[in-house]
Amino acid sequence: MSQLQLATEAEVSSRHISFLESGRAGPSRQMILHLANILEIPPAKRNQMLEAAGFAPQHHRSELNADHMQAVTRAMRMMLDKHNPYPAIVMDRLWRIVDLNDTATKLFATAGLAKGDSLLEWTINTKVAAEIIENWAEVGHHSLTRLRNESRAQGGIPELDRAANHLANDPAVMSYTPEPSLSPVISTIYTAGPLRLPLISTYATFGGAEDLAISDLKIELMFPATPEAEQILKSL
Repeated sequence: MSQLQLATEAEVSSRHISFLESGRAGPSRQMILHLANILEIPPAKRNQMLEAAGFAPQHHRSELNADHMQAVTRAMRMMLDKHNPYPAIVMDRLWRIVDLNDTATKLFATAGLAKGDSLLEWTINTKVAAEIIENWAEVGHHSLTRLRNESRAQGGIPELDRAANHLANDPAVMSYTPEPSLSPVISTIYTAGPLRLPLISTYATFGGAEDLAISDLKIELMFPATPEAEQILKSL
């Protein structure tokens, strides 16, 4: 965004935006939050802007087991449980598993993953990932793009950037070239012995999240990509 574009959106003069950017003028708390809304700056970065200007942070980080978080944790638990027999997990901004349902617990155990483990570390262990994911080159390429997009959207997350750089050096990911496909989405094909399980995913987040603990969370709901995969999941 140019200074003129931002000024137009914020309904202030471009001269004032220029003075704020150069430090010739100090922003009010209200102006910081106003500009942050227009620029769609995530809550954690808004706190950094406020603190840099000498103001108290707006967003706090609570423990998920706190009393005032019960409505959120109940909603997450309901989504996880109702999604059985399909896998579902809750992850934080660093791809750490916060919670998972029964099906995901059984499925992820085959990959040595459990509650509290980091999917980020597992993803960059490309040798293990390639052994479990049949279409690793495609999934790795998708994961690389997702890591970069998530980091960019949050104003830069070093852990995600390091993981992206690691994936970018994986020969299978480097050599992968996306081709035109009739498939509407990319599926992840998990394999373990005779088991072949193609899954597709969708992600849910909490709208209007004010607490950093909530804004960091995303719920991945996995669905079978084939009738055979659906039968396998139901048998679990």
